[in-house]
Amino acid sequence: MDLSRLKGSIPPLITPFSGGAVDYDAYGEMVEFQIKGGSHGVLVNGTTSEPASLTVEERNRIVDVAVERAAGRVPVVAATGSQSLAETQALTDHAVKAGADALLIVTPYYSRPPQRGLVEYYRELAKRHDLPWMVYHIPGRTAVSVTLDTFKALKDSSPTFVGMKHAVNDLGFATECLVEFGPDFRIFVGLEELSFPMMCVGACGLMNAVGNLRPDVLSKMCDAVWASDIPAGRELHERLLELNKAVFFDTNPIPIKYMMKRLGLIPHNEHRLPMAPATPELEQRLDAVLARAGLLQGAAA
Repeated sequence: MDLSRLKGSIPPLITPFSGGAVDYDAYGEMVEFQIKGGSHGVLVNGTTSEPASLTVEERNRIVDVAVERAAGRVPVVAATGSQSLAETQALTDHAVKAGADALLIVTPYYSRPPQRGLVEYYRELAKRHDLPWMVYHIPGRTAVSVTLDTFKALKDSSPTFVGMKHAVNDLGFATECLVEFGPDFRIFVGLEELSFPMMCVGACGLMNAVGNLRPDVLSKMCDAVWASDIPAGRELHERLLELNKAVFFDTNPIPIKYMMKRLGLIPHNEHRLPMAPATPELEQRLDAVLARAGLLQGAAA
């Protein structure tokens, strides 16, 4: 793909369930909502999608739906990582065949591999396709961090390695990568609270769960940074502050799913165990956030 399109607000979509099954029709409507709201792309099967509760077949079908519904209007980034190399290979092969525009591959979780193991893991995957791919760096979920030397090794051995989603409270590492690899290295911010500051130091875009609720504000924030309109970007950042915090009142995506159902963006607020819906106390807390954000006007009771 034209890497100039791989930037901006690319929200990680939730997975809607109905009666325990994936609601693919609702998923297609979410893709449409993102495009109409100004998002620059969509990320499928990211952490917010509860991928650990999905089968390989379900994750593959979600990619199919996203690609079909987006119809080339915005890039579709497919998250294809798992803790198993074989499963990641199967997910990656399908995403490539389905027509995804880029890949986001999380560091294998639970096993806590050494850096040399990560390098070989990603090299094996990169042999299978020609799509641009990025590392999903989220040590808070995977218990493994990626070093700059590991990124250097991947850059030297894979011309299609183009960047990372950086879900770590570490602005310094983002700058180190940009200094080492140049401004075309794609860094997407994965922590809501760092959206504006990390873009100001050179990140190319956002992959934030809060984009499920407010795609318009996030896309405008990107536009403000690109236009060097720092006051406008800061105002948008501050406007999102409480919503950004609310996303993490409980494990993501429990709060975001409740808020989406409350605003009529999805028909059901369902999770698969061991995830569970918001408690009544959390619902009241989230309602207060939505009210203060002016989002409850016209929402279903």
